[in-house]
Amino acid sequence: MEFGSIIISETAAASENPQDVVNSNISVINLMREEKIDDDLIHEDSLTSYYLDYYASNYTEGNFAQFVYNSQWNTELNELIEEGLALIGAEKHLELFQAQCKKVRLMSSVKRDKFFKGKLEGVNPIRDLMNNDTYFELEENLVALNAAFLLNHPDTEILSVDEMFAALEEFVGHEIKRE
Repeated sequence: MEFGSIIISETAAASENPQDVVNSNISVINLMREEKIDDDLIHEDSLTSYYLDYYASNYTEGNFAQFVYNSQWNTELNELIEEGLALIGAEKHLELFQAQCKKVRLMSSVKRDKFFKGKLEGVNPIRDLMNNDTYFELEENLVALNAAFLLNHPDTEILSVDEMFAALEEFVGHEIKRE
């Protein structure tokens, strides 16, 4: 049985900052993973949002090369991000992502292996080849699109923190320790 909802806290939903909405979804997923809930049982679109945030935060912190380095160039993850960008309507980001992926795919495996064995910081010509600052110039706000996707999703439930825990506890079948 899949957990049929995307849960966002009332506080996050009321926030002016779209990252709060995305972070609320991430918190729920992290809690479910702590409770050993398999990803297959977590709402697919909830996970899509989670991975889009992973991509966006890596890109924002260290450009495309950081995403490639940290994700270890995971084909399944790349497909999920590509589908996710299309799903939330981030057409410009999707175009850039596809172009960046092509660049990495065309790179020799020797070059890629050297990149993964090295350090991301310091002098790194392979990293510099992967990076592309266009991301920061796009007139599409990935975080805002992701948050809107979550808030407007037909399976989204906006709940108080207590209601969030109650829903998750019902799903896992036991009380969840709150910190």
